[in-house]
Amino acid sequence: MSVREEHRAALLALDDDPAAVRAYLTVRSGLPGPRANLELIGAFAEVAPEGLVLSFADSPDEYLRCCGTVGLGRLVVDAPSGERTELTDRLRIRASEGSWRVREAVAMALQRIGDAEPATLRALVASWVDDQDPLVRRAAVAGVCEPRLLRSPDTAATALDACAAATASIDALPSDARRDTSVRTLRQALGYCWSVAVAGDPAAGLPRFAALRGSDDPDVAWIVRENEKKARLRRLLAPPDVPSR
Repeated sequence: MSVREEHRAALLALDDDPAAVRAYLTVRSGLPGPRANLELIGAFAEVAPEGLVLSFADSPDEYLRCCGTVGLGRLVVDAPSGERTELTDRLRIRASEGSWRVREAVAMALQRIGDAEPATLRALVASWVDDQDPLVRRAAVAGVCEPRLLRSPDTAATALDACAAATASIDALPSDARRDTSVRTLRQALGYCWSVAVAGDPAAGLPRFAALRGSDDPDVAWIVRENEKKARLRRLLAPPDVPSR
Protein backbone atom coordinates (compact mmCIF):
# COMPACT_ATOMS: atom_id res chain seq x y z
CA MET A 1 0.00 0.00 0.00
CA SER A 2 1.37 3.42 -0.99
CA VAL A 3 1.61 6.34 1.40
CA ARG A 4 -1.33 8.03 -0.30
CA GLU A 5 -3.41 4.87 -0.07
CA GLU A 6 -2.62 4.64 3.64
CA HIS A 7 -3.78 8.22 4.12
CA ARG A 8 -6.96 7.58 2.12
CA ALA A 9 -7.79 4.54 4.24
CA ALA A 10 -7.13 6.43 7.47
CA LEU A 11 -9.28 9.39 6.41
CA LEU A 12 -12.14 7.13 5.35
CA ALA A 13 -11.98 5.39 8.73
CA LEU A 14 -12.61 8.69 10.51
CA ASP A 15 -16.24 8.64 9.28
CA ASP A 16 -16.11 12.22 8.03
CA ASP A 17 -15.76 13.55 11.59
CA PRO A 18 -14.54 17.12 10.91
CA ALA A 19 -12.65 17.45 14.19
CA ALA A 20 -10.91 14.09 13.75
CA VAL A 21 -10.04 14.80 10.12
CA ARG A 22 -8.74 18.23 11.03
CA ALA A 23 -6.52 16.75 13.75
CA TYR A 24 -5.23 14.01 11.43
CA LEU A 25 -4.31 16.54 8.74
CA THR A 26 -2.74 19.01 11.12
CA VAL A 27 -0.51 16.51 12.89
CA ARG A 28 0.79 15.13 9.58
CA SER A 29 0.90 18.35 7.58
CA GLY A 30 4.68 18.70 7.65
CA LEU A 31 4.24 22.31 8.76
CA PRO A 32 5.89 24.31 10.02
CA GLY A 33 8.69 23.06 7.86
CA PRO A 34 10.16 23.43 4.38
CA ARG A 35 7.71 21.11 2.65
CA ALA A 36 4.04 20.43 3.21
CA ASN A 37 2.75 16.86 3.04
CA LEU A 38 1.49 16.77 -0.56
CA GLU A 39 0.57 13.08 -0.48
CA LEU A 40 -1.81 13.79 2.39
CA ILE A 41 -3.32 16.74 0.53
CA GLY A 42 -3.90 14.50 -2.47
CA ALA A 43 -5.48 11.78 -0.35
CA PHE A 44 -7.86 14.25 1.28
CA ALA A 45 -8.82 15.68 -2.10
CA GLU A 46 -9.68 12.21 -3.37
CA VAL A 47 -11.90 10.98 -0.53
CA ALA A 48 -13.22 13.91 1.52
CA PRO A 49 -16.96 14.58 1.35
CA GLU A 50 -18.12 17.73 -0.38
CA GLY A 51 -19.09 19.57 2.81
CA LEU A 52 -15.69 19.06 4.36
CA VAL A 53 -13.90 20.14 1.17
CA LEU A 54 -15.91 23.36 1.02
CA SER A 55 -15.39 24.02 4.72
CA PHE A 56 -11.65 23.48 4.62
CA ALA A 57 -11.28 25.54 1.43
CA ASP A 58 -12.34 28.55 3.54
CA SER A 59 -10.34 27.61 6.63
CA PRO A 60 -8.06 30.23 8.21
CA ASP A 61 -5.49 27.44 8.62
CA GLU A 62 -3.15 27.45 5.61
CA TYR A 63 -2.69 23.69 5.33
CA LEU A 64 -6.38 22.90 5.70
CA ARG A 65 -7.11 25.58 3.10
CA CYS A 66 -4.67 23.87 0.73
CA CYS A 67 -6.41 20.54 1.29
CA GLY A 68 -9.82 22.02 0.59
CA THR A 69 -8.57 23.96 -2.42
CA VAL A 70 -7.15 20.87 -4.12
CA GLY A 71 -10.38 19.08 -3.25
CA LEU A 72 -12.31 21.74 -5.17
CA GLY A 73 -10.73 20.34 -8.33
CA ARG A 74 -12.38 16.98 -7.67
CA LEU A 75 -15.72 18.64 -6.91
CA VAL A 76 -15.60 20.45 -10.25
CA VAL A 77 -15.13 17.15 -12.06
CA ASP A 78 -17.89 15.46 -10.04
CA ALA A 79 -20.42 18.30 -10.46
CA PRO A 80 -22.88 18.55 -13.37
CA SER A 81 -21.69 21.06 -15.96
CA GLY A 82 -24.39 23.55 -14.98
CA GLU A 83 -23.30 23.61 -11.34
CA ARG A 84 -19.58 24.23 -11.72
CA THR A 85 -19.40 28.00 -11.89
CA GLU A 86 -19.54 28.52 -8.12
CA LEU A 87 -16.75 26.00 -7.62
CA THR A 88 -14.48 27.45 -10.30
CA ASP A 89 -15.17 30.93 -8.93
CA ARG A 90 -13.95 29.70 -5.54
CA LEU A 91 -10.77 28.45 -7.18
CA ARG A 92 -10.27 31.78 -8.92
CA ILE A 93 -10.54 33.58 -5.58
CA ARG A 94 -7.97 31.23 -4.04
CA ALA A 95 -5.63 31.92 -6.98
CA SER A 96 -5.36 35.53 -5.77
CA GLU A 97 -4.32 34.60 -2.24
CA GLY A 98 -1.24 35.93 -0.56
CA SER A 99 -0.26 32.41 0.50
CA TRP A 100 2.01 30.81 -2.08
CA ARG A 101 1.07 27.37 -0.77
CA VAL A 102 -2.59 27.99 -1.48
CA ARG A 103 -1.74 29.34 -4.93
CA GLU A 104 0.12 26.09 -5.62
CA ALA A 105 -2.93 24.20 -4.39
CA VAL A 106 -4.99 26.00 -7.05
CA ALA A 107 -2.57 24.81 -9.73
CA MET A 108 -2.88 21.27 -8.36
CA ALA A 109 -6.68 21.55 -8.47
CA LEU A 110 -6.54 22.68 -12.09
CA GLN A 111 -4.27 19.77 -12.94
CA ARG A 112 -6.71 17.37 -11.29
CA ILE A 113 -9.41 18.80 -13.55
CA GLY A 114 -7.09 18.44 -16.53
CA ASP A 115 -6.43 14.78 -15.76
CA ALA A 116 -10.14 14.00 -15.88
CA GLU A 117 -11.46 16.56 -18.35
CA PRO A 118 -8.79 18.20 -20.52
CA ALA A 119 -11.36 20.32 -22.37
CA THR A 120 -12.64 21.79 -19.09
CA LEU A 121 -9.11 22.73 -18.08
CA ARG A 122 -8.46 24.32 -21.46
CA ALA A 123 -11.59 26.45 -21.15
CA LEU A 124 -10.63 27.60 -17.65
CA VAL A 125 -7.09 28.46 -18.71
CA ALA A 126 -8.31 30.43 -21.72
CA SER A 127 -10.60 32.44 -19.42
CA TRP A 128 -8.20 32.94 -16.54
CA VAL A 129 -5.22 34.00 -18.63
CA ASP A 130 -7.19 37.11 -19.62
CA ASP A 131 -8.05 38.00 -16.01
CA GLN A 132 -7.02 41.44 -14.76
CA ASP A 133 -5.32 39.91 -11.71
CA PRO A 134 -1.77 38.75 -12.49
CA LEU A 135 -2.11 36.01 -9.88
CA VAL A 136 -5.08 34.50 -11.70
CA ARG A 137 -3.07 34.60 -14.91
CA ARG A 138 -0.25 32.93 -13.01
CA ALA A 139 -2.59 30.15 -11.87
CA ALA A 140 -3.69 29.53 -15.46
CA VAL A 141 -0.11 29.19 -16.67
CA ALA A 142 1.11 27.12 -13.71
CA GLY A 143 -1.93 24.87 -13.88
CA VAL A 144 -1.68 23.95 -17.54
CA CYS A 145 2.12 23.73 -17.78
CA GLU A 146 2.36 20.25 -16.33
CA PRO A 147 4.18 17.68 -18.50
CA ARG A 148 1.67 14.86 -18.05
CA LEU A 149 -1.15 17.10 -19.32
CA LEU A 150 0.76 18.17 -22.42
CA ARG A 151 0.60 14.73 -23.97
CA SER A 152 -2.66 16.02 -25.41
CA PRO A 153 -1.86 18.16 -28.49
CA ASP A 154 -4.79 20.47 -27.77
CA THR A 155 -3.66 21.05 -24.18
CA ALA A 156 -0.07 21.58 -25.34
CA ALA A 157 -1.35 24.28 -27.71
CA THR A 158 -3.32 25.86 -24.85
CA ALA A 159 -0.18 25.93 -22.70
CA LEU A 160 1.78 27.78 -25.40
CA ASP A 161 -1.08 30.22 -25.93
CA ALA A 162 -1.34 30.84 -22.18
CA CYS A 163 2.40 31.49 -21.84
CA ALA A 164 2.31 33.86 -24.80
CA ALA A 165 -0.72 35.76 -23.49
CA ALA A 166 0.68 36.04 -19.96
CA THR A 167 4.05 37.24 -21.27
CA ALA A 168 2.36 39.81 -23.49
CA SER A 169 0.37 41.04 -20.49
CA ILE A 170 3.63 41.90 -18.70
CA ASP A 171 5.14 43.43 -21.83
CA ALA A 172 2.12 45.75 -22.03
CA LEU A 173 2.52 47.10 -18.50
CA PRO A 174 4.26 50.40 -17.70
CA SER A 175 7.48 50.02 -15.76
CA ASP A 176 6.06 51.26 -12.45
CA ALA A 177 3.26 48.66 -12.50
CA ARG A 178 5.77 45.84 -12.89
CA ARG A 179 7.09 46.37 -9.38
CA ASP A 180 3.82 44.99 -8.01
CA THR A 181 4.37 41.70 -6.15
CA SER A 182 1.67 39.90 -8.12
CA VAL A 183 3.30 40.85 -11.42
CA ARG A 184 6.66 39.61 -10.16
CA THR A 185 5.02 36.35 -9.13
CA LEU A 186 3.58 35.93 -12.63
CA ARG A 187 6.99 36.67 -14.15
CA GLN A 188 8.60 34.07 -11.91
CA ALA A 189 6.13 31.41 -13.10
CA LEU A 190 6.80 32.30 -16.72
CA GLY A 191 10.49 31.84 -15.98
CA TYR A 192 9.96 28.08 -16.03
CA CYS A 193 6.54 27.50 -17.60
CA TRP A 194 7.71 28.40 -21.10
CA SER A 195 10.23 25.54 -20.99
CA VAL A 196 7.48 23.08 -20.01
CA ALA A 197 5.15 24.32 -22.73
CA VAL A 198 7.83 24.23 -25.42
CA ALA A 199 8.86 20.70 -24.42
CA GLY A 200 5.21 19.67 -24.73
CA ASP A 201 5.18 20.62 -28.42
CA PRO A 202 8.66 21.55 -29.67
CA ALA A 203 7.61 21.95 -33.30
CA ALA A 204 5.16 24.70 -32.41
CA GLY A 205 6.87 25.92 -29.27
CA LEU A 206 10.44 26.54 -30.38
CA PRO A 207 9.52 29.19 -33.01
CA ARG A 208 7.27 30.98 -30.52
CA PHE A 209 9.96 30.97 -27.87
CA ALA A 210 12.58 32.08 -30.40
CA ALA A 211 10.42 35.10 -31.22
CA LEU A 212 10.76 36.27 -27.61
CA ARG A 213 14.51 36.52 -27.97
CA GLY A 214 14.13 39.55 -30.18
CA SER A 215 12.34 41.51 -27.47
CA ASP A 216 14.12 44.46 -25.89
CA ASP A 217 11.76 44.36 -22.92
CA PRO A 218 13.82 43.61 -19.77
CA ASP A 219 11.20 41.37 -18.19
CA VAL A 220 10.69 39.36 -21.36
CA ALA A 221 14.47 39.03 -21.65
CA TRP A 222 14.60 37.76 -18.05
CA ILE A 223 11.90 35.17 -18.85
CA VAL A 224 13.91 33.99 -21.85
CA ARG A 225 17.14 33.70 -19.85
CA GLU A 226 15.50 31.78 -17.02
CA ASN A 227 13.92 29.25 -19.36
CA GLU A 228 17.16 28.75 -21.24
CA LYS A 229 18.68 27.53 -17.97
CA LYS A 230 16.19 24.65 -17.78
CA ALA A 231 17.57 21.27 -18.89
CA ARG A 232 14.39 20.35 -20.76
CA LEU A 233 14.78 23.41 -22.98
CA ARG A 234 18.56 23.25 -23.27
CA ARG A 235 18.22 19.80 -24.81
CA LEU A 236 15.84 21.17 -27.42
CA LEU A 237 17.98 24.21 -28.18
CA ALA A 238 21.24 22.26 -28.46
CA PRO A 239 22.49 21.92 -32.05
CA PRO A 240 22.31 18.36 -33.40
CA ASP A 241 25.48 16.34 -33.29
CA VAL A 242 27.38 16.52 -36.54
CA PRO A 243 28.68 13.07 -37.47
CA SER A 244 32.43 12.92 -37.95
CA ARG A 245 33.79 12.01 -41.36
